[in-house]
Amino acid sequence: MNKFHAISVAVLALSLSACATTNRDYQPTYIQISDPPLNAVVVAEVGETMLRQGKYVETEAVFIPTEVRLGLLGAYKLQRGYYVKEGGNDKNEFFQPERSAEGGRVDVAALADPFKTVLIPRAGSKVCGVSIFGGKVCENGVQFQRLKRPVLTADGFQQTLIYSGRIGNKVNISYREFSNSMARPAFNNEVEYDLGESSVIGYKGAEIEIIEATNRSIKYRVIRNFNKAEI
Repeated sequence: MNKFHAISVAVLALSLSACATTNRDYQPTYIQISDPPLNAVVVAEVGETMLRQGKYVETEAVFIPTEVRLGLLGAYKLQRGYYVKEGGNDKNEFFQPERSAEGGRVDVAALADPFKTVLIPRAGSKVCGVSIFGGKVCENGVQFQRLKRPVLTADGFQQTLIYSGRIGNKVNISYREFSNSMARPAFNNEVEYDLGESSVIGYKGAEIEIIEATNRSIKYRVIRNFNKAEI
């Protein structure tokens, strides 16, 4: 195939497809976390979370497990990974590669128009690549999974207490803070409590009544949650 023919085929692959109208109006959902419920009697094993509180942002996404070639000459190649939603309408949804180590990637052929977004109809298994000019190239029968993903945000924050076991009459509790899904090492701490002094333990405003504790598990109820954190 000579260069002129290659250019003609590449241009036709995009220009002959129907134009796609896209938008970027999708708003992820804020999820508030408070687990377990106050005054509920629960059991946690060593290494498990006793108390978790905070918030994070969750977004709709798709996972593409293998490379997908779009267009006769592979004008766009969607690499394996997650693609997060950026908009949609009654018929279609639009996605961009997630900005993470697990995110997908779009490789654009040298002669193809610049890439704008991934278009996936709400029904069926078609996947399309849309150019900045509105042209699109599609592939039918593509395998992908719809799911929801946590999003890194400036105000995403979680506090946790983790059961670390019992030695004699003392229980060990680990405190952890997470910001943007990443641990904050400077805010981690290991705390020891003497059950001979009190069956109620406290940390950063949280209060927990310990009903029974062994070196394998702990039975307890949360009386009060953490104070509101200052990030």
